[in-house]
Amino acid sequence: MSEASDMQAFLDPDASRQYLRSWKDNVDRMAARAAAMTEQMEQLRVTARDGNGLAAVTIDSAGVLVGLELTDRIHRLEPAVVARAVMSALREARAQAARRAHGIAVEVMGPDSLSAHTTADRMRSALDRPEESQEASQEQAHEREF
Repeated sequence: MSEASDMQAFLDPDASRQYLRSWKDNVDRMAARAAAMTEQMEQLRVTARDGNGLAAVTIDSAGVLVGLELTDRIHRLEPAVVARAVMSALREARAQAARRAHGIAVEVMGPDSLSAHTTADRMRSALDRPEESQEASQEQAHEREF
């Protein structure tokens, strides 16, 4: 198409209205998908257990602890061992939440969506806290001592 015909189409009121309607419909669809993704993320809850089955934690999409269950076996263990079990379960829950958030984003927004990848990356960053990775290494070293 030549520049002259592009300009004529641009100046044609009916063509301009159609273009704007199409653009608005596209924006409305993207906004609806973003709202659906946000709702699913807000409802996200993940429960994970430590490797020894001492603790189960439930977190929300922000990684905030919303539930904790401990087995009766904890009464026979040192408090530090129980604390490590809780932290282990918490790390696992956060890793699972990051994976599930990525899945939700891709499912709702599409695998090629920049919004999906940006949201998933933000969730992963929020849930993967480096200071806890250092604590994990220290805790694993202590566990080997027991």
